[in-house]
Amino acid sequence: MIRHVTALAALILLASCGEPADKVQNAPPMAARENVLHRGNGAEVESLDPALADTSWEQWVIGDMMMGLYTEAAESKAIFGAAENASVSPDGKTWRFTLREHSWSDGSPVTAEDFVYAWRRTLDPKTASKYGAILYAFKNARAVMEGKLPPTALGVRTEGEHTLLLELEHPAPYLPELLAHNITYPVPRHVIEAKGAAWTQPGNYVSNGPYVLAERVANDHITLKKNPRFYDAANVRIEQVVFYPTEDAAAALKRFRAGELDTQNPFPADQVDWLRANLPGAIRQTPTLAIDYVVFNEKRKPFDDVRVREALDLAFDRDTLTNRIYRLGEKPAYNIVPPGIANYPGGAELPFRITPYAERVQRAQALMRGAGYGAEHHLRTTYATSAQGDARRAAVAMQAMWKAIYVDLEIVQSETQVNYTKLREGDFDIGAGSWAADFSDASNFLMLMTTGNAQNYARYSSPAFDALFTKADAEVDTEKRGALLKRAEQIALDDHVWITRNFRANRTIVQPYVKGWIANARDVNRTRWLSLEQRD
Repeated sequence: MIRHVTALAALILLASCGEPADKVQNAPPMAARENVLHRGNGAEVESLDPALADTSWEQWVIGDMMMGLYTEAAESKAIFGAAENASVSPDGKTWRFTLREHSWSDGSPVTAEDFVYAWRRTLDPKTASKYGAILYAFKNARAVMEGKLPPTALGVRTEGEHTLLLELEHPAPYLPELLAHNITYPVPRHVIEAKGAAWTQPGNYVSNGPYVLAERVANDHITLKKNPRFYDAANVRIEQVVFYPTEDAAAALKRFRAGELDTQNPFPADQVDWLRANLPGAIRQTPTLAIDYVVFNEKRKPFDDVRVREALDLAFDRDTLTNRIYRLGEKPAYNIVPPGIANYPGGAELPFRITPYAERVQRAQALMRGAGYGAEHHLRTTYATSAQGDARRAAVAMQAMWKAIYVDLEIVQSETQVNYTKLREGDFDIGAGSWAADFSDASNFLMLMTTGNAQNYARYSSPAFDALFTKADAEVDTEKRGALLKRAEQIALDDHVWITRNFRANRTIVQPYVKGWIANARDVNRTRWLSLEQRD
């Protein structure tokens, strides 16, 4: 079985979905052009509303326009943004922020009330925010989002125009990172109430950050221009930034080589050897706080049966997929929380990590037979994944791995945003997911398994898991809190909620004339900190 999968890996490597890079002519550098940065952005942006966005490629665009109480430095560390200072009560549960005097791009002043309005709006059930659950550290946030309390019950209030008080349910050491995330950005109430949902359109969009929305053409590009009213505009060196939805990473690489793109995320995995040999200086890779995974829809049979989920997990050869097919230096994942997460001991793990793969397949076959499947009765099911070529290669490998345990897998590819809509709506059997940390804390990953969470694509519900997660939230002692979250992670692993595939690394390429780009674990590089050298 191991030899079979290894041979398959070699075939997939040869049968790349895109044209090999060495068959494309290197284009000479383009002549110097206007001070405009062209960024390949991975996928189509669905929403520019901070309350509604829920993907990295949306956050990369919105984060160039909007700014929370904190923002990201060049290396992604949280630094003061709209706030100029903060103080914390001894128990860690009350934060007082003083806002710097600055304005929206239309000249209106940004006030503490803009944050109160934004957070209440996000948690209001009528807004239907997919991401509001990460604000549950705010006092009464869960009850507000569940409709049990009105938005005015949220633990936030103002003391004058430039002072904001935030009360928490429990101490949150990760709060500065959370308050740099788009879900916590202020929004312009005066524009939203005048324009409604159309407030995010060019000409209506009002921002408080380095850039403002200039143009948006669906499935083509989003153009931002420098905001002259940004409080630090004098140090913003790039005049415009254009984001392109680059679903086809192989085509994006060709555009990068032709000088049409200055940065691209991601680059195609099957071209990594060519890039290392020919454009080593362009690759910006470092481990990130992110995971790729495969999720089961537990509301559909037979995925409500843990025997089936365990069998598929056992037969999934993550080592071959990561080390022989992708070969990006990423680590196979045998747990959920990535290494390097702050204040977390680690140690939760799938028990079969050191079991030889052949033995795992035998165990998986036995589990499938116990669930009613076998050589004469295969499980016929579907796998929902994105339309990217790399996703296709992974799916083909999975087909071969699971064939040995009586599974016939149909691959269903969609555009990335469409695929995530299927996951959110439960319109799938098995699906491809990924998660990048919003802040460095284990809870940001484990919340994806809590009952009722909008990002809980599995529809998993475990009273034992939920109880540990809730208890950890209330625990002040860092070591005790980490131990509780570790126990919760082990429960989710034992229940095989996900197939944990690999811990991710940056897959970005950057032209040599783009200066200031720092690869980092958060995979966040704001245009504000970048500059362009003159090109020949």
